[in-house]
Amino acid sequence: MATDVKPTRKNLMAIEDRIDLSERGHDTLEQKRDGLIMEFMDILDQAQDVRSDLDEDYESAQQTINMARAMEGDVAVRGAAAALREHPEITTESKNIMGVVVPQIESSKVKKSLDERGYGVLGTSARIDETADAYEDLLESIILAAEIETAMKKMLDEIEKTKRRVNALEFKLLPDLYESESYIEQKLEEQEREEIFRMKKIKAKKEESEKEEQQARETGRAEGEVAVTS
Repeated sequence: MATDVKPTRKNLMAIEDRIDLSERGHDTLEQKRDGLIMEFMDILDQAQDVRSDLDEDYESAQQTINMARAMEGDVAVRGAAAALREHPEITTESKNIMGVVVPQIESSKVKKSLDERGYGVLGTSARIDETADAYEDLLESIILAAEIETAMKKMLDEIEKTKRRVNALEFKLLPDLYESESYIEQKLEEQEREEIFRMKKIKAKKEESEKEEQQARETGRAEGEVAVTS
C-alpha cells in the first residue's frame, strides 16, 4: 500500500488525519467491546440460573402430570386442560443495551386462580390443581428463558462484529497507514536532502562564478593601470 501513495506533504497530512481518526475509533470500539463482554457475562449468569430453574420446573411438571394421570386418568387431565378459556398473552417490546436492541417479553394471564382455569373445582382433585400450577410455572420459565437466550444471541453477535472491526483496524488498516506515513516521511526527507544538496551546489557555483568575475575585474583594473603608467 505504501508505494501506491504519492509522497507529498498534502498526502502525509491526510494520512496523519486518518491515523488519528482510526486510533480514536479503535479505542472507542475496544471500550464498546469490553463493555459488551461485561454485559454479556451478566446475562450469561442470569441464563445459567434461568436454565437451572427451567430444568427444575420441567421435571416438576412432568412428575405432577404423571401423578395426575395415574390417580385421575388421562381423560380427566385432558378434560381439565381443554376447559381453559382464557389463554396466556405475550407482548414483546425492546430495550437498548450499549447500542444493542434486545427483546423484552412481557406475559400476562399465565398464573391463574382456581376459578379462572375453567374446570369445575368439585369435579377434580388436588392433583389436577398441582399439575396446573406446575405447568404455569414452567410456562413462565420458558418465556423468561426465551427472552434471555435471544438477548444473549444478539449480544454475542454484536461482540463478534465489534471484535472483527477492532481487529481490522488493529491488524490491517492502522499498520497500512503507519507504513504509508513512514514511506512518505522517508521520501520527503530524501527529497529535502536532495534539495539541500542541489542548493549547496548552486550556491557553490554562484560563489565560484562571482569569484571568477571578481578576479576578472581585478585583472582588468591591473591591466588598465599598467597601460596608463606605460
